[in-house]
Amino acid sequence: MAQATARHILVDSEAQCEALKAEIEGGRDFADVAREHSSCPSGRQGGDLGSFGPGQMVREFDDVVFSGELNKVHGPVKTQFGYHLLEITSRS
Repeated sequence: MAQATARHILVDSEAQCEALKAEIEGGRDFADVAREHSSCPSGRQGGDLGSFGPGQMVREFDDVVFSGELNKVHGPVKTQFGYHLLEITSRS
């Protein structure tokens, strides 16, 4: 079965998500931004979600994580929890 590792940042608004994405693309460290802004408990670990397989996260995550480009910031991705920036760090 496919496995992936990823990290994410969860915020309340699409506008905030876009602003944080611009900061990261401008050179800020993803983990630092996650620690400062993510409302998910994973933010304390720089947004690290660890390793997971298809179906272990919400469908919107799976759609990005199991098809998107590695080591690129994806998003905003809207889920029932809010707006996410996702970075796929590995996939096998």
